Amino acid sequence: MNATSRKHRIEQDPRWQAVLRRDANADTSFVYAVRTTGVYCRPSSLSRLPKAENVEFFDSAEQAEAAGYRPSKRLASDQTQVAAHHGAVVAAACRQIESAESVPSLEQLAQQAGMSSYHFHRVFKAATGLTPRGYANAQRSRKVRSHLQRGHSVTDALYDAGFNSNSRFYEAADQLLGMKPSDYRAGGPNNDIRFAVGQCSLGAILVAQSERGVCAILMGDDPNLLVEELQDKFPKANLIGADDSFERLVAQVVGFIEAPAIGLNLPLDLRGTAFQERVWQALRSIPAGSTVSYTEIARRIGAPRSCRAVAQACAANSLAVAIPCHRVVRSDGNLSGYRWGVERKRQLLEREGSSEA
Repeated sequence: MNATSRKHRIEQDPRWQAVLRRDANADTSFVYAVRTTGVYCRPSSLSRLPKAENVEFFDSAEQAEAAGYRPSKRLASDQTQVAAHHGAVVAAACRQIESAESVPSLEQLAQQAGMSSYHFHRVFKAATGLTPRGYANAQRSRKVRSHLQRGHSVTDALYDAGFNSNSRFYEAADQLLGMKPSDYRAGGPNNDIRFAVGQCSLGAILVAQSERGVCAILMGDDPNLLVEELQDKFPKANLIGADDSFERLVAQVVGFIEAPAIGLNLPLDLRGTAFQERVWQALRSIPAGSTVSYTEIARRIGAPRSCRAVAQACAANSLAVAIPCHRVVRSDGNLSGYRWGVERKRQLLEREGSSEA
């Protein structure tokens, strides 16, 4: 296609009119790239307008970058400001969800943020790894667990957690608690948890699984201490020594520890506070062979000042390697505390690094 034809095609495209108007409302719909400079901009950019025949449109910045374009200096600066603004918006929404007596609707949260429902939903999930509803459910789960553990009645727990009716609570109870609320309050006496202990090059390993998924992967030097730790975590659950089929699951986990390149894809039974689950979701997005800092994880979940809380969430993780808290390091790149020992952390990272090479 020659320059004249390209110019005519671009000038007939409605997106070009949005560029000419510098229409900020179109900023979330597309970006335009300039062939002669190799950069891309938002429609509202105040940069000098390019010639139409040099313009190319993309649905997103990611598509433009995949095509070899880079953000303009103005856009890169704007993106930093936008990221900071989004972090503040998401943090405010999280506080609103946590303090509300009943779960705010998506429309209410978006209106408070000054965004459309669609845009807010996308921003929130990008920052936390959870949808607003998923975050609200995790928060309610935390409240229910806290009340039941303190001996409150099921009725008090469900209303304090923002459920308006018994039926809605019991519909969600298994997802929130992994068992019936009365069983959770009693320490899980009717909850079957299968487990097995094995050995790997890092020492003893215990893998436990509830009906919902793997609920513990523990490492240590003494197998008996691992079993005691599982008993402390589920004091009244029905712990079942696993059969041969379950031993294969342990072998799968051991195999991943020895050769990280094979990957590990298991259904998990996550049991933590809303904040902890946000951190754990962020950890699961770290590729094998890579590391990030506690500061970076805090930024990714929209809580940039919560580095210490992120470290505490990592320490509370009871699913070694499945939730890869070993991939989180200090800002200077040095290794810091690890629930199962810094030397194990070092060996896991070395194996992942060599498997990526």
